[in-house]
Amino acid sequence: MSAARPKVSVVMPVYNEERFVAECVRRVLAVPVDLELIIVEDGSTDATREVLARDVAPMGDRVRIFYQPKNAGKGAALRRGFSEVRGEIVIIQDADLEYNPEEYPTLLAPILDGRADVVFGSRFTAGPRRVLLFWHSIGNQVLTLVSNMLTNLNFTDMETCYKAFRSEILEHLELHEDRFGFEPEFTAKVAKNGYRIYEVPISYAGRTYAEGKKIGWRDGVRALWCIVRYNLLEQGSKAHDHGK
Repeated sequence: MSAARPKVSVVMPVYNEERFVAECVRRVLAVPVDLELIIVEDGSTDATREVLARDVAPMGDRVRIFYQPKNAGKGAALRRGFSEVRGEIVIIQDADLEYNPEEYPTLLAPILDGRADVVFGSRFTAGPRRVLLFWHSIGNQVLTLVSNMLTNLNFTDMETCYKAFRSEILEHLELHEDRFGFEPEFTAKVAKNGYRIYEVPISYAGRTYAEGKKIGWRDGVRALWCIVRYNLLEQGSKAHDHGK
């Protein structure tokens, strides 16, 4: 990683976010960080594509937009975005305004000062958060607990969107999950590879299902299966010597 201001690649999967995507992009580009924004439009059925063409594409050459031929899921969109990364650090950003891009410096700090290879932004350690959906939070806690039992790590928020990491680790992770199973798969594989992982507190402005939240109970069941699969049933990774 270069010593001075490494470039950050923000990867943003987008599906049916016509109301929020343009504002989210504006907030990302306003962060005082040397970054590029890679948007992967995942076969939306609303006017998201039109908003991207009309309002987002003119925002400048720091934004690159890629289009999936059909809806394939968050994990598939992220893999597409990862293949286009040019920066030395990657941040995952949802397009729904639940997460605040102004907190990028907090996410980046443990990597920039050499303490971490991977950073998770925890919604449950500190910081303001919208009060919402008790059973959804219980589901998150259960998934994090089971994941921790199998990785032997002490995460507080495995399911968080905000994950920052050195882009070179993508060379050592073979990712498969197409939907929200990306979160437990990624967690299991960075744990198996022995990367230095930090959590930092972030704020969270969660949405209700009426406001457009997409993850449901079936995704929770899939996530549980992914925790078991990628921690216990799959052995090894693309490489173990990742040059830390």
